[in-house]
Amino acid sequence: MTQDLLPVTRIPRTGLPPRALVVGDPLRAALVGAKLEGAQEVSYHREYRVFSGSWKGVPMVVASHGVGAPGAILLFQELADAGVRTFLRFGTAGAMKPGIGDGDLVIAEAAVRDDGVTQQLLPPEYPAVSSPEAVLALQRAAREAGAPHHRGIVWTRAAFQPGLLPLFSYEGAGLAAIEMELSALLVTASLRGLVAGGVVVIDGANADELVDETATGGYNPHREIVAEGVERGAVVSLEALRLLAANEAGAADDEEYGV
Repeated sequence: MTQDLLPVTRIPRTGLPPRALVVGDPLRAALVGAKLEGAQEVSYHREYRVFSGSWKGVPMVVASHGVGAPGAILLFQELADAGVRTFLRFGTAGAMKPGIGDGDLVIAEAAVRDDGVTQQLLPPEYPAVSSPEAVLALQRAAREAGAPHHRGIVWTRAAFQPGLLPLFSYEGAGLAAIEMELSALLVTASLRGLVAGGVVVIDGANADELVDETATGGYNPHREIVAEGVERGAVVSLEALRLLAANEAGAADDEEYGV
């Protein structure tokens, strides 16, 4: 009998764990997925590479969504169709606020919806916000791991390279980082009543360099300090999913006993 697969990502329609860690790079999905107990590759179609396994006894999925929100939102939607109810995005980003260094983690409280896709789904006034429990789980996991981290609003922007049009500036708005996919996840989760959040590693587009006229060198995310941050961020993200699972179990017990 042919397995029932979803049309875009080719993931199974049933049988996946209800928690997912989503990343951009298929290779990063493999590297993070290898940390899971009993890890196995579920599918690999286009940019969508999916692994399942357990972290400290909690079943979860690690999946890649590629670069950019229009393609990423297809993974988020189909994982939700397959029964995933808790999402964390783990990615890389550029710092927008001085004092946030390369390799640091930024835990997203919300995102600016400049993603190139959700504007076609909802009015611009609709917010992209993280679930509070996801923010707190990520913060606790980062503290316990001793990982340098910050909380704040991130800017999800569709374009990576600058073009001929002037770039709108959020200078003075207090944004922490800029990346390309998170707002699409947060909007998807809000629309479907899911839990979602995100954490990003600063990979070299450092705001301190932007205000230092003597700074030299271009964007280079392939450095040891970034690799160390990615390693810390992977553990923090997996542990945060475990903490969210524990919170869900506690809430279920409270409900059962009328607390």
